[in-house]
Parts: sequence; structure tokens; C-alpha cells
Amino acid sequence: MSNLLKAISLAVGLACGAAHAAGPACNAQATEKKLSGAAKTSFLKKCEADSAAAACEVQASEKKLAGAAKNSFVTKCAADAKGTNATGQCESQAAEKKLAGAAKNSFMTKCVADATK
Repeated sequence: MSNLLKAISLAVGLACGAAHAAGPACNAQATEKKLSGAAKTSFLKKCEADSAAAACEVQASEKKLAGAAKNSFVTKCAADAKGTNATGQCESQAAEKKLAGAAKNSFMTKCVADATK
């Protein structure tokens, strides 16, 4: 039983680390594929959502959820992760554009809203 718990802990740790590292990993994949502009943005959005969903599935398994409870948990978890990722991406884009003050606030509001649709 102890080995099973260690294996589960390792899997959860790897999944959480993968979800946390999804941004740089996805960015590296986009660079490798030589994507830019809208294609890169679309790829990053899907890549990070897929990584978050995988991490949420692992968390649901760890909590031994099944059926509707699992679906509800994974949906909420992925939505929460999407909001967090959107904010980080938008912050990066604002920094690249060297936005500050009201321009940055306006950009962030629109960017996060568009990303979480």
C-alpha cells in the first residue's frame, strides 16, 4: 500500500508541475513550430488548457471523484486554471507592449475577458 501512495504522490506532483510549467513548455513548442501572431496565441491557449485539464483530471482521481462530481470538479478546476493562465499571458503581453497606467488596465481587462470566453 505504501508503494501505491508513493506512486500516486509522484504522479500528482508531476501533473501539477506539468500544469505549472505549461506556459514555458507551450511557448517552447510554439517557437519550435515557428508560430507567431494569432496562430501562436491560439496554439498557446489550447496547449495551456489541455495541460490544465490533465492536471485537474489527476486531482480528481486523487480525490477519488467519479461521475457528476468528477465532471463538476474538472470543469471548475479547468475554468479556474484558465483564468489564472489568461492573466499571466495578458501580463506578459502588456509587458512586451510596454503598457502602463490606464492603457495597461484597459488592455488587461479586454485581454482577460477575451481569453476566458
